[in-house]
Amino acid sequence: MVDFELSEEQAALRETSRDLLTSYCPPHLVRSVHDAGLDVDDKLWNRGARMGWTGLATPEGQGGAEQGLAELCLVAEELGRAAAPGPFMETALASMAAAWSPALNDLAAQAASELGEGRLKAGFVHHGSLAARRAGQHLVLSGRATAVHAAACTDWLLVTLTGDEPYVLLVPTSAARTERRTTLDLTRSWYDVVFDDVTVPPGQVLSDRPGDASRAVDAMAVLTAADALGVGQRLLEMTVGHVTVREQFGRPLGSFQAVKHKAADMLITLRGLRAATYYAAMAFDAGHDDAAMAASVAKAFASEGLPDVAGEALQTHGGIGFTWEHDLHLYLRRATVDSLVHGTAAHHHQRVLAHLECTAVSRQAA
Repeated sequence: MVDFELSEEQAALRETSRDLLTSYCPPHLVRSVHDAGLDVDDKLWNRGARMGWTGLATPEGQGGAEQGLAELCLVAEELGRAAAPGPFMETALASMAAAWSPALNDLAAQAASELGEGRLKAGFVHHGSLAARRAGQHLVLSGRATAVHAAACTDWLLVTLTGDEPYVLLVPTSAARTERRTTLDLTRSWYDVVFDDVTVPPGQVLSDRPGDASRAVDAMAVLTAADALGVGQRLLEMTVGHVTVREQFGRPLGSFQAVKHKAADMLITLRGLRAATYYAAMAFDAGHDDAAMAASVAKAFASEGLPDVAGEALQTHGGIGFTWEHDLHLYLRRATVDSLVHGTAAHHHQRVLAHLECTAVSRQAA
């Protein structure tokens, strides 16, 4: 049995995070960061770091709060609701992953501490075509990674390789080449990162244990689902606010049955996404056998459900929803990108199928 009720501490984390973002991350700030070609607003970053977002999942030994993915999801949801820029969750995940290192060396311990305190930033590298080969005691990393959020402003890159030889690596951003890409998303910056035979010494290999790389990828998928949930919540709030005051034929739009059905469908989708996301986070934190499948279920749900929510919001707003001046398009764009990065619905459906087939074979063998 899973208890989805928030503890007092979790509820306080959500409310204080929402208050901070409401006060210091209004839509005009999001627009100004994009217009200036920046990856993050420094003042917002410092406030979030002081709030403890980046160190939520960092062990106490490295100065963190030693919480879990569920707490990170609470923050990720609020970041999505505010369409906030900046690699907060990537940095928090990198800090947590640095502390996973089987032999916690000085570099990993220092990185976990500095990232957790928000003094340094990290990007998450998984998409693209990367390969690592052995060269004595070192690894040599080559290839091009895609869809790396805010890469140019980061100090470290958490690189996950999930092939036949899985690795979790911590690579200085300065060792790679970043290329900013023009994307649909105006609320976040996205980069390609090119590794030209980058030497990775043993101290920067956080793990080569089977499962650790996939575990990091699963965590990022769940955090993206949480971000999508926050985007969807804001779209629903904007839609309900619009149909309450907008009148047609002398009546509020929200009084029409068809509009009520649209709002109800949006709410049902978001409640399903919330259940899937927080179950996945709790399963991850508890180390359940189905944690990987739960992560894929959550991300598949987000990738399929959020575009539907965004489409209903756009249609319900009518012509005003297409205008540049209206904030709706910021969330529509973020929703589209959230549905694509860290695994599409088709990718995660395949992962769920593979997990179910593997479970069925195991049961038959038993």
